[in-house]
Amino acid sequence: MRVERPWGWYEDLLSAPGYKVKRLQIRRGQQLSLQRHGHRSESWTVVAGDGAVLTGERWVEAKAGLMLSIPCGVVHRARSTTSDLVILEVQHGDDLREDDIERLQDDYGRVIT
Repeated sequence: MRVERPWGWYEDLLSAPGYKVKRLQIRRGQQLSLQRHGHRSESWTVVAGDGAVLTGERWVEAKAGLMLSIPCGVVHRARSTTSDLVILEVQHGDDLREDDIERLQDDYGRVIT
């Protein structure tokens, strides 16, 4: 099921106890909120598009083939630049609900925690 967000959309591809796989599509010129998670780590693989990804305090160029590990509690965000950015996200942890997002900054007026 595709879930629309102000930055683009995501869909759950696979879900089982302890892990979940999602496809994120970040529209050109948009970005995810600056966020961290208290109960899960994430692995991101960029499969299409271009942009940048922040993990901790380090920005890296996001192109197809980039793979990143985002440990639990680490601040992160992704932004697209000249084309939509497509990321496969694998979540690992004991709580994979959408409300395990602590937003530190958001461009779309959503609640900052």
